[in-house]
Amino acid sequence: MRQSARRTDVLRRRTVPATVPVALAALLAAAGPATAGTDGAAGVGDPYFPLAGNGGYDVRHYDLTFRYDPKSRHLHGTAVLTARATQSLARFHLDLKGLNVTGLTVGHARADFRRDGQELVVTPRRALRKGQEFRVTVTYQGTPGPVTDPDGSLDGWIPTDDGAFVAGEPQGAMTWFPANNHPLDKASYDFTITVPEGRTAVANGVLLGRRTAHGRTTFRWRQSEPMAAYLATATIGKFKAERYTTRDGIQVYNAVDPREAKAAAPVLKQLPSVLEWESKLFGPYPFRAAGAIVDRAPNVGYALETQSRPVYSAAPDLSTLVHESAHQWFGDSVTLTSWKDIWLNEGFATYAEWLYSEQHGGASAQQTFDELYARPASDDLWAFPPGDPGSGAHIFGTPVYARGAMALHALRKAVGDPAFHRILRAWATEHRDGHGTTPQFVRLAERRSGKDLDALFRTWLYAPGKPDRP
Repeated sequence: MRQSARRTDVLRRRTVPATVPVALAALLAAAGPATAGTDGAAGVGDPYFPLAGNGGYDVRHYDLTFRYDPKSRHLHGTAVLTARATQSLARFHLDLKGLNVTGLTVGHARADFRRDGQELVVTPRRALRKGQEFRVTVTYQGTPGPVTDPDGSLDGWIPTDDGAFVAGEPQGAMTWFPANNHPLDKASYDFTITVPEGRTAVANGVLLGRRTAHGRTTFRWRQSEPMAAYLATATIGKFKAERYTTRDGIQVYNAVDPREAKAAAPVLKQLPSVLEWESKLFGPYPFRAAGAIVDRAPNVGYALETQSRPVYSAAPDLSTLVHESAHQWFGDSVTLTSWKDIWLNEGFATYAEWLYSEQHGGASAQQTFDELYARPASDDLWAFPPGDPGSGAHIFGTPVYARGAMALHALRKAVGDPAFHRILRAWATEHRDGHGTTPQFVRLAERRSGKDLDALFRTWLYAPGKPDRP
């Protein structure tokens, strides 16, 4: 979610490699030529970000090792990608922007490479066979920085006064490691991050250990469950850390900038109860680890659902915590296949806020819906349909969040509460650790409710302007 970490209004803004479904492998293969010894495509064909991701292979695991100096803002890194070719490849691409590659091998042999914008084009010594597993090792260094998204916001590696705020949605992963940078390709991750003593480096998953020597501290993290590259983080700063295990066995790690600690404490204290409440609604929490990274990054101004441990640019309010936590099911565990389907992330997490308010003494979902629907047809809420926002500049716009949630409320009214809650739980369960599309959600909703819902979804997701009241 790309929204303000503090809000006063509902609308303001894996080391065993993870397996990949056959359907995903087919999609990745289709993104590039299928003939022997050809080039893998420079992108997977996303309509909003055509150069995102790469065709011809599927990454199973990333092993990222780097050191970062907040004073010089310099990074030295080694990335080892374990992948499988989904077609015969004479060469293939990786996404990497702004860093200097100092060495590259495929297997144990040096490989030729060249830079072409955000593409790192790799030519192995021998062509890769379809189905062949291979390992790419890239050494690189430089001064990482953010990218500016179509809506003007920053993402990627964003320097702060004591480290870096690292949030990759939708493009930013390529600013700090070579990646197959599209949600279609999920993988497990290991992180080994070295920073000056006194700084903390926080990544995804479980903390395996930390060691301090010669004025530097190395942190080792492991994200075992499949994760899209945009959900990876390696946020660095002067943090106060808190660790505990919930009664459901989830390992929680919170890292809080001391300047935000007082404001963050009462909200973070409610994280276990929020996760428990969401688990009852959506099914078991999908990861081994949870927590929060609360930084002070005033030039960022949003929170993001980095997998297992959302990152906040300031102390969050409770609604934002609920929203980012809901994303662990909707967006992180069940991941979109195209950025135009982002309502499946944001509409669902926004509706979780409405449900939480309804069940905890606040406004009902119907009251929130009614307040929104009262807005005139000229309001930004109706500027474009949430099911296909039209461009990358719109994927974090109000319709994706609010009208996306309104679509779910219209579904709830059409099918009734018992069927609606079965639909939400089934969506999170049946697509766990995988992907989902809007047509798949529509079919599931119809199957679970026994109703024809085509007209409802056409109206709320794809019709321009303000829909008629349901």
